[in-house]
Amino acid sequence: MAILGNIIKGVINLKDTFSNEIDHIEAQNNVLEELLNKAKDTQFGEFYNFPELLNSKNIAESFSQNVPFFDYNKINDEWWHKLHNGERDVTWPGAPSYYALSSGTTGKSSKRIPVTDDMIEAIREAGIKQVFALKNFDLPADFFEKEIMMLGSSTDLKHKDDHLEGEISGITASNIPSWFRGYYKPGEEIAQIDDWDERVKHIAERAEDWDIGALSGIPSWIELMLEEVIKYHNLETIHDIWPNLKVYTSGGVAFGPYEKSFKALMGKPVTVIDTYLASEGYIATQVRPETDAMQLNTDNGIYFEFVPFKPEYINEDGSLTDDAPALTLKDVKLNQDYALIISTVSGAWRYLIGDTIEFTDIQRAEIKITGRTKFFLNTVGSQLSVNKMDAAMRELEEQFSTKIPEYTICAKRGEDGEFYHFWYLGADCDASNCDAMAQALDNALSDANKNYKVARSKALKGVKVSVINPDRFYDWNAKNKKKGGQVKMERVMNEDKFAEWEDFVN
Repeated sequence: MAILGNIIKGVINLKDTFSNEIDHIEAQNNVLEELLNKAKDTQFGEFYNFPELLNSKNIAESFSQNVPFFDYNKINDEWWHKLHNGERDVTWPGAPSYYALSSGTTGKSSKRIPVTDDMIEAIREAGIKQVFALKNFDLPADFFEKEIMMLGSSTDLKHKDDHLEGEISGITASNIPSWFRGYYKPGEEIAQIDDWDERVKHIAERAEDWDIGALSGIPSWIELMLEEVIKYHNLETIHDIWPNLKVYTSGGVAFGPYEKSFKALMGKPVTVIDTYLASEGYIATQVRPETDAMQLNTDNGIYFEFVPFKPEYINEDGSLTDDAPALTLKDVKLNQDYALIISTVSGAWRYLIGDTIEFTDIQRAEIKITGRTKFFLNTVGSQLSVNKMDAAMRELEEQFSTKIPEYTICAKRGEDGEFYHFWYLGADCDASNCDAMAQALDNALSDANKNYKVARSKALKGVKVSVINPDRFYDWNAKNKKKGGQVKMERVMNEDKFAEWEDFVN
C-alpha cells in the first residue's frame, strides 16, 4: 500500500477543504498595494512618487498614468544598470541574490534579469499551489511516491560579485525544498553538468535506476531527452523503462506543436499540465483537467496589466506605443489577444514580458499563451500571430500524416520582387510534398484569418515551404545560444536573421 502517497494525497485534499476560492480582482489590488508599499523608498519609488500613488483614490489608475511602460532594454538602460554597478535599493529594496540569464528567442546576448529573495519565495509559493492543484487531476496515491524528472538548465550557477547567475530553471532547481530532494531527478550531481548533451547522456545511463512518475521541462528538450533514453536502452516507448510515468508539466512554450511527436514516445496516456514560468516570474499554472488554460498567479508577487494586442499599439520592434491602453483584470474580455505587462517583487515595473495571451475564463483568471509580441507577422497586413500559425501546423499534420514540432517564417520579397511568406517546417515527411504543403498552408491560413485572406488578394503573392529535419532547429539553437534550459526557437525572423538561418540550413 502506498502509505506515504496516501498521506501526501490526504494533505492535499485537506488543504483544499479549508481553501476559499480566490477573488482575483481583490487579490490583484492587494498585490499592487503591497508592491508599491515595499518599493516606495527605492530610487524608482521615489522618482515616480509611490507614496502619492498609494494615497490616491484609485491606486491602479494612478499607477498606470504615472509610471511608463518598460521593456528589458529600457528598464536596464535607465535603472537596472545601476545594480550591475553595485548600487542598492534601485527598483526593489536591497540587491538581488540572483540574476536570470535569458537570451529568450530573439538574440545571442543574454539579458540579466534580477531575481530577488522575494521572487524566489513567490516562485516557491506558486509551485506549492501547483502541487495542491494535483488533487483535481484524480491521480492515484502511489503517484505521490514516484520521482520527478526536472530537465532545465544547469544548476551549477556562476558566482559574480555578491550574487549568482544562471537560467531561471537552474535557479529554481537549486532552491527546491530539502524535503523534495529525494524525489528530484536527475539529482544534484547530474543537474550541475553544464553541457546539455553530456547531461542527457548521464540521464540515459542512469534511467533504469529511477521510477519516474512525472516530467517537467520545455517540450522540445524533453522530447530529445526521451528519444536519447529510448535509443540508449533500445526501447519501443519511454514507458518500457518508466512504466509509472503519468504526468508531464510543460512550460516555456505552447505544448500544441509538440503534442503529436510527444505522444509518439509514450506507451500509455500521460496527463499534460501546462505551466508558465518565465525568467521574470512564475506567471500561471493549469489547475483544472477540464481545460488546458492556466490560472494567473494573482495573489503572489506579480501585478498584471493587459494591453490589447492591435497593430496600432505595437511598434515594429515589438515594443508598445506610449499611448497604448493598459487594462486591469476587471476590464479584460474573452477571446482578445493582450500583450502581458507585469510588475513584480524583483523590481520589474510595468514590464512588457514579450508574450501575448488571451482569457478563456475571466472569473477564474485563466489564460492561454497566444504568441510573442515580436513574432507578430503583419507584413503587408497579414496579421498572423503564433497561435494562428500553430493551428495551421496542426492542420498540416493531420492532412499529411506527419509531425511538425518546429517551424520558422519570414516575410520578404522573392526573386520576382513580390512579397511571399517563406516557411521552414521541421517535419518527418518527404520534402517532395513542399508544393502541396504550401497550398494547404495557404488555404488553412486564409480560412482562419480574414486579414491574411485580404493580404493574399493584394500585396502578399503566396507561400513557399521548405521541409527539413527538425534536428536542424535544435542545431541552430545550439549554434546561436545553447541547448536545453529555457532556449526556444524563434517562430518569426527578420530578413537579416533569416539570411543567417538559410546559410546555416544550406
